[in-house]
Amino acid sequence: MKYNYQTQKSLKESNLKFDFITPIFLLLLAFMGISFIYSAQCYNIDEVPFFRQFWLRQIFFVILGGGVYLWLAFTDYEVLMRHANFIYFAAVCLLLPLAIQEHTPIKFPLVQSRFNATRWINFSIFSLQPSELAKIATLIMLASIFARAKISKGSLKSFSKVIFRVLVVFFIPILLIFLQPDLGSTLVFPPMLISMLYLSKLPKKVYWYGTVIGVPLLALFVGALWIDISGYSSFLKRTNMSAIASASQNAYGLSDDSLLPLKDYQRNRILSFFAPEVVDPKGQGVSWNYRQSLIAVGSGALTGKGHAEGTQAKLGYLPSDVAYNDFIFSVLAEESGFIGGISAIFLLSGVVFGCLRAAACSRDMFGCYLSVGTAAIISTHIFINVGMTIGIMPITGLPLPMLSYGGTFILTCGILFGIVQSVYRHSQSYA
Repeated sequence: MKYNYQTQKSLKESNLKFDFITPIFLLLLAFMGISFIYSAQCYNIDEVPFFRQFWLRQIFFVILGGGVYLWLAFTDYEVLMRHANFIYFAAVCLLLPLAIQEHTPIKFPLVQSRFNATRWINFSIFSLQPSELAKIATLIMLASIFARAKISKGSLKSFSKVIFRVLVVFFIPILLIFLQPDLGSTLVFPPMLISMLYLSKLPKKVYWYGTVIGVPLLALFVGALWIDISGYSSFLKRTNMSAIASASQNAYGLSDDSLLPLKDYQRNRILSFFAPEVVDPKGQGVSWNYRQSLIAVGSGALTGKGHAEGTQAKLGYLPSDVAYNDFIFSVLAEESGFIGGISAIFLLSGVVFGCLRAAACSRDMFGCYLSVGTAAIISTHIFINVGMTIGIMPITGLPLPMLSYGGTFILTCGILFGIVQSVYRHSQSYA
């Protein structure tokens, strides 16, 4: 939409809106997160140093994220379009050393490896996870490309001029994140792109071409994954090696039978969902977290066992290194029951709805793309995280928005929701 000077001036001088409902929901979710992070660690809180008490650190992260949220909310989001190239370039530069260090002998200062993966930049006081910032940068860059593109309705030629740039911008961060390796974070990108494509006046032919190309590629990937997993299963049986021992040594790794660049712990996660009897027949190994999460959620019943009264985390059945982040919903469901779990999902759904509402009343397509892309990112996190805790999705490292512990992700949420608030504040109804 084009604006003349008078229109721009009237927009600046008009009383800008403010969405009060979404930040209230975010605060309630943050409070729930802090409360249950404390609960997940309270059984030995006296033995934990002050700076290692995650609920206190989460308070700091929430305050920091809140400050970023307010700063962006009161900034015109149009500035992001002007600096989209720089933001995207900076995000890619942060990803590069992680992928290089993971696959070469080269070591970079501050780059840190944990749990068989290189995903963090450690600044001593805090650790930064560049893959989270890459989601934001890719969202802004794609929204900028689509908003600037002149796609005629139903014209395949005008769309083809844009799609090459879109695919390059889309696949570079996915490849670098996959090489860390961080398979979970890569799952967020496709829904984000699909949601934007849906808004971009796609010619009907594109859907047909996408189906013709996409279905065989998906089938090829699934086939390669099946062959890879089958080879890994045979390797475990042939060597009589446990899945945990294999993962710690990455014994199978990139063998001649391996078709995909997966690590053994990633194969274990996939098999623990589809075929737990292969990698963990006794349920005491790689499928332990999955089984204990189901017990935690199920034992919460209707009203739960009470705050800090959950036994799965307290007795160590739900390991302490996952209870406060990836499996925070399990802790919440055990202690507050079905009522608490459905309340959290209601608040999360309200936040997603707030993004869609901002998109509906956006003053331009750039704001619409930003808001819809944010809704897709948050929805993917919610579906995968809650799904893995109740047994309908494989276990991945995707956190639950505003509830899981994590400084970079709380900051990411603050940035995303701050941008959406800015879109809503600068919206204008036109006759």
